[in-house]
Amino acid sequence: MNFKLKDIGPQLITVLAVVLVFGFFTYNAQVNMENRGIDFGYGFLSQESSFDVQFSLIEYDGSHSYFRAYLVGLLNTILVSVIGIILATILGVIVGIARLSPNYLINKFAAFYVEFFRNIPLLLQIFFWYFAALRALPLPQDAEPMFGISFLTIKGLFVPAFIWQNFNVFFYSIVAAIIAIIVIRAHAKKKQETIGKQTPVLLISIGLLLILPLLSFLIGGVRLSFEIPVLKQLATTSFIYEGGVSLPPELIALALSLSLYTATFIAECVRAGIQGVGKGQKEAAASIGLTPNQVLKLVIMPQALRIIIPPTTNQYLNLTKNSSLAAAIAYPDLVLVFAGTALMQTGKAIEIVSITMFTYLSLSISISILMNWYNRKIAIQEK
Repeated sequence: MNFKLKDIGPQLITVLAVVLVFGFFTYNAQVNMENRGIDFGYGFLSQESSFDVQFSLIEYDGSHSYFRAYLVGLLNTILVSVIGIILATILGVIVGIARLSPNYLINKFAAFYVEFFRNIPLLLQIFFWYFAALRALPLPQDAEPMFGISFLTIKGLFVPAFIWQNFNVFFYSIVAAIIAIIVIRAHAKKKQETIGKQTPVLLISIGLLLILPLLSFLIGGVRLSFEIPVLKQLATTSFIYEGGVSLPPELIALALSLSLYTATFIAECVRAGIQGVGKGQKEAAASIGLTPNQVLKLVIMPQALRIIIPPTTNQYLNLTKNSSLAAAIAYPDLVLVFAGTALMQTGKAIEIVSITMFTYLSLSISISILMNWYNRKIAIQEK
């Protein structure tokens, strides 16, 4: 293969310019740090952090290292991002479809929701849920139980914890059900393409997800019990719930804000995707005897998803990056724990900021790779 200079010349110039700019800033930073007597290195990650974190998914206290603190912040960031993406997707799809409803009230309510939440700054929404809504909740000793087992208080949401016996058997039953569903879906798709006959994949999938785990309880020795939160008095006027699972108000406020805000943009993506499918195709599908559900599943959604997925990917990325606003309400995410407290204690600004930037870059690229793979998978193959 022969390369011409006019073809590779602009690329070489671009690469050289990037290297020179990066080298200049690196050299300049190194000189300035030497002049100020500042050491550069990542050895501080193994040092004792000497600060606590109020909410952690893994065991952590001040005696652990800064790297452990980094993991705490990273996991908290991933947790709120995953919760936000799931809730925003569900709500966005519902609202997006509702905006196309012929029902006047449903249509206008969905439109009001979109215009209201997307035009209020996200930071203000976080402040509203945290300082106005959740701070108005009762104290632990005054909270009324929800369904008799859960408590929503000013100190967070307390729900029962699952206690499993022989959890491995239950887990394997779920894995077996998922594998079976994948095989059945592939067989049903091939069957539809060859002889045009449809298989009720959804009903079969629901049945497998119910039957196999149920069998693990009946014959696999799996047992499930609950640890219900119990009110305990710490001091004369201080109460807290012990046992179960506790979700801090910072997590609840952040997840609600990110979900409600991002769902408005996803709803518009869904609406645009469905409206992007020509009306003639819907009428043609109905004319050959397809039911409304079949038209939606076989004609509208496969084409609409090609329009929906790319902009929705951008919203997932925005939600993940917007989670850094958690520092405003002291939710211990990556920015607050690592780029905040750890940076202030160590003074390792370049090292910590570079790690934080690379972490968010890695999270965003991972989401992009996953969504691009899914987009290619559902793409209509033209022959």
